[in-house]
Amino acid sequence: MNHSVTKICEDFIPELNQAIGEQSAESIFILTDDNTRNFCLPIVLQSDKLKGSHIITIKSGDENKGIDSAVEIWKYLSENGATRKSLLISLGGGMITDIGGFTASTFKRGMRNINISTTLLGAVDAATGGKTGVNFLGLKNEIGVFAPAETVLINIDFFKTLDQANMLSGFSEMVKHALIFSTEEWEKVMKFNLNNIDLDSLKVLLRKSIQIKELIVEQDPYEASIRKALNLGHTFGHAFESLSYKINQPALHGYAVMWGLLCELYLSHMKLNFPKEELLRLKYLAKDYYGKLEFHCQQYDTLFELMTHDKKNDSKEINFTLLSGIGEIKINQTATKEEIFECFDWFREG
Repeated sequence: MNHSVTKICEDFIPELNQAIGEQSAESIFILTDDNTRNFCLPIVLQSDKLKGSHIITIKSGDENKGIDSAVEIWKYLSENGATRKSLLISLGGGMITDIGGFTASTFKRGMRNINISTTLLGAVDAATGGKTGVNFLGLKNEIGVFAPAETVLINIDFFKTLDQANMLSGFSEMVKHALIFSTEEWEKVMKFNLNNIDLDSLKVLLRKSIQIKELIVEQDPYEASIRKALNLGHTFGHAFESLSYKINQPALHGYAVMWGLLCELYLSHMKLNFPKEELLRLKYLAKDYYGKLEFHCQQYDTLFELMTHDKKNDSKEINFTLLSGIGEIKINQTATKEEIFECFDWFREG
């Protein structure tokens, strides 16, 4: 699998022009949603190389990351003369880079694709690593392919358009990367001031966070082994996220991941003696900033059922990545239904 070149931009437009290369404007397509079209597209269109390019806009929100939207994009590409040599620029958060990467990699068996990440979550998670996909039958990213973008550009200035909730959503993935990497990185991330977010300090942490992810993806692009470390928090997290949509209290992805991290660190504590003091540090952070999903014990079976559908499962058993300590990764762990329900109890009590 080819690897993306990821750049945290210092001088955005020249770096964008360099990534676009020789491509002519009539064969460039820019995919946005209604948010990025308003806030970020005008800045991107300052590039002379993009004068006269085609703009495709879909509705924002993860609920619109489905096959219908993919069909809409393919139809637009087809009707407007896109070829395998055309370029699709996916401009947006994780939802746009996921569906943009998927549609670009499947249209005529693959066209050029550049990601411009406009959210912290997208920058640290979806835009890098090559996973693309759409949601299907209520399951997240059920249909997709591994197809890294040619280039990933991150313009920190776009983060100024984000509210606190969306910054927190991205931050939870940075917490996850620190947990699977080292005590030193974990300490830095846990000391970051979330009440008064300084973008320069964030940039330093973000650069390291992306490096951690890229280091792991490079070793295992198709998730046969160590890349499963990146799933920490996501087995519970995806179930929480899916439930939140079912009960009409949609949670941001990063919030669901934070709740999932708590449950999976509790499971790590139960099964592998993960240090309780570190678990409690995360619990206090989550309580202060992320609140929690309200659900009752009658919904445990629904959550369990959602977890059994997770793509990360190799067999009938639910597959977890757990930690015996910070940076001490244990992949391919399993848990009984009783142990999983105990995690739900602990989470709700908190």
